[in-house]
Amino acid sequence: MSVLDDLAATIQARKSGDPDSSWTAKLLAKGPEKCAEKFGEEAIEAIIEAVKGDRAALTREAADVLYHLLVMLAARDVTLGAVLAELERRQGTSGISEKAARPIISKK
Repeated sequence: MSVLDDLAATIQARKSGDPDSSWTAKLLAKGPEKCAEKFGEEAIEAIIEAVKGDRAALTREAADVLYHLLVMLAARDVTLGAVLAELERRQGTSGISEKAARPIISKK
């Protein structure tokens, strides 16, 4: 098991936890939309640190991004295993080819 597997399992366990004693439970209790918003905030903070070139700050923000991504996935009952399986499916395929093979989604 990896640290991401461990973190995903902890997040899953905290879904039914007490929001007064767990940040993860508190965030999940606010719903998927709030989890997505928090993930977006953390992603922007990581982008800022990447642009600034502060490796230590980027490392910390990247850890926050991974954590909040896993929380957002848990809020929608998407497992880390499902995401890893999708990455495995794509492995060895050119990104250009993979993107071209995706179904076209109408933007209305």
